[in-house]
Amino acid sequence: MSILAEPPVSIVDGVVNKKGTRNVAQAYLEHLYSPAGQEIIARHYFRPRMASVARRYAWQFPSLRMVSIAQFGGWQRAQKQFFADGGVFDQIYQPH
Repeated sequence: MSILAEPPVSIVDGVVNKKGTRNVAQAYLEHLYSPAGQEIIARHYFRPRMASVARRYAWQFPSLRMVSIAQFGGWQRAQKQFFADGGVFDQIYQPH
């Protein structure tokens, strides 16, 4: 089992306007879920979302039951419950 954690990606107008990077940010977003972008993702050991690319890398990514972040109450609740100070991660983490 694994969590299908799809963090949202977007262009933040205030940032791209200030830095003059709107075209680069737009190109990145368009490339991210393209076949070529998904290929790069898979080559760097991240599970691709595009079925055609996922099939080519099936040897690398075994079939898993995927649960969505929504099943944990959404990003805001999951962040608070699992990753905030004192959350589940802090409770189970054992530094060596």
